[in-house]
Amino acid sequence: MQGIIIVDKPQGFTSFDVVAKLRGICATRKIGHGGTLDPMATGVLPVFVGRAAKAISLQPRTDKCYEAVMRLGVCTDTGDITGTVLRQEEVPPEIDKEAVRAVLPRFLGASMQLPPMYSAVKVHGQPLYKAARAGMEVARTARPIMIYDLQLLERLSQTEYSLRIHCGSGTYVRVLLEDIGKSLGVPAVMSALRRTQAMGYTLAQAHTLVQIEKAKSENRLSELMLGVETAFCDMKQLQITCIQKKRLLNGAAVRCGTICDGEYSLLCEQQFIGLGVVKDGVLRQRKLFCERK
Repeated sequence: MQGIIIVDKPQGFTSFDVVAKLRGICATRKIGHGGTLDPMATGVLPVFVGRAAKAISLQPRTDKCYEAVMRLGVCTDTGDITGTVLRQEEVPPEIDKEAVRAVLPRFLGASMQLPPMYSAVKVHGQPLYKAARAGMEVARTARPIMIYDLQLLERLSQTEYSLRIHCGSGTYVRVLLEDIGKSLGVPAVMSALRRTQAMGYTLAQAHTLVQIEKAKSENRLSELMLGVETAFCDMKQLQITCIQKKRLLNGAAVRCGTICDGEYSLLCEQQFIGLGVVKDGVLRQRKLFCERK
């Protein structure tokens, strides 16, 4: 079995829990996911099955969209409501919907963000969350992030606000919300998070684990699988011949005339076979997803 299945990750599951579950359902260990979600988070988790797992590191799109709830007046050790409360403050009445909306533009564009201690980022080979659970504070290096769009959706209560976030890879929404709180002069935590888009896949394409298990029991699991080519639908396409395909499968280069330099999604007889790179009129394979016949 090969393909991509978009999971609507349930709350309380880690991304690894979902992968482990699908290894049993799909009867293969060749499975990986496209973008870790915290256990408290829900939403889009692309899972790559079989040979499609080779596509994870090749994704042309790494941006993601979230809907998050920010709670003002609370600070926890994890940056979300699952953590231990470190302090609480009254939220001044002047911090209202308009005040929150006014500070959001400050966070648009490129910036540097310090990964939280409760994260899977590794320092000296050890995930930060393991050090955090041991009560240790580890020196971290800020990393570049990009916020493409940041919108206030609604005020849910006196202290809670729903936000829509479109960001680049590596962005920690918990840290972003904490920083928004700092700009308002009060602590803030994340009280809910739902990912609505990842790698170009959306919630409209997602299936719950219950739906996936039901499809498996009804022998229609393949109906939920998307082709690996969907991961590269934004790339330029290049049609090649069967002879050229055979050469590429054997590791040889292929002359392709006046084709512009760049990376291409390769098609042979209208079927996706993989990725190739053209330079100076010569095509070489980057990664192929078809078998030799």
